[in-house]
Amino acid sequence: METGNPCQDLICITCPRGCRLRVEREMSGELRVSGNACRRGIAYANAELNDPRRMIASTVRAIHGVHPVVPVATERPIPKAKIRDVMTQLRSVAVTAPVRIGDVILKDAAGTGVDVLASRDLAAD
Repeated sequence: METGNPCQDLICITCPRGCRLRVEREMSGELRVSGNACRRGIAYANAELNDPRRMIASTVRAIHGVHPVVPVATERPIPKAKIRDVMTQLRSVAVTAPVRIGDVILKDAAGTGVDVLASRDLAAD
């Protein structure tokens, strides 16, 4: 059986088991995954190789808050290629206290359709 690309090794992070996956892409574009202990490993390898996504956790400046910054996080994973763009946008964001957990801090971050939310309450000083 011919393969298009050499093997790629991944560690599945879907569950605590941490299976070592070996992934080959067939000439047809289909993935052949080995080393997985469950079906979730196949889904993880497919997502990681075709559309890698990551959560972002960071902080933004806070004005008139009891702390100088407020922690934020994306509401769901964003495309890995957009991380730098989102971080650039977050650098220019400043929020005025009070802030409540879950408040939208940055809507549609870098055109991803994903909002950045406050992940902690911040009282005004």
